[in-house]
Amino acid sequence: MAWDTARTKRLLLDAAVEEFAAFGPEGARVARVATRAGVNKERIYQYFGSKEKLFAAVLESELGKIAAAVPLTAEHAADLGAYAGRVFDYHRAHPHFVRLLAWEGLQGGDRVAAEDERAGHYDEKIAAVVRAQRDGALTDEVAAGQLVHAVIALTASWFMLPQLTRMLVPALAGAGPEAQRESLVALVRRLTA
Repeated sequence: MAWDTARTKRLLLDAAVEEFAAFGPEGARVARVATRAGVNKERIYQYFGSKEKLFAAVLESELGKIAAAVPLTAEHAADLGAYAGRVFDYHRAHPHFVRLLAWEGLQGGDRVAAEDERAGHYDEKIAAVVRAQRDGALTDEVAAGQLVHAVIALTASWFMLPQLTRMLVPALAGAGPEAQRESLVALVRRLTA
């Protein structure tokens, strides 16, 4: 029987998402990933080389998923509030993604998965915002890169910093995700008008 390498890699990546989201790159254990995937842990080293490279592969895979699910085109950039709402929806459906990014950042910033590719992807987002600014749909008083950063940070903060939501805006904390999403969309629209 032939070994299905692609399927095995997918099983390992899927299992690793949960492991890394829960424990971070330092606390994650390849044995738990292998057990969850139902695969011998030696396959992790065979296919990915190391735990660090597995974490990078997980991030690359997950970044590709959000980029495909929530693109930022020039048309989307004209209403960054609605875009922020779609990103919020993605994070709500995939809570592990923000945790993975947080773990990556906590490593100190030197070890960034697919940095060149990601920078290129963010350059495309910035270019879409620049076009919307030129068309008059968004303020040009704030640099496009700062607007993209603000949208990413504001959206992720609902999931990364729920304790601040409880302390700073308790009414929204208790109102639930729909009210939080609505607040985010309105805030981003106000910032970009």
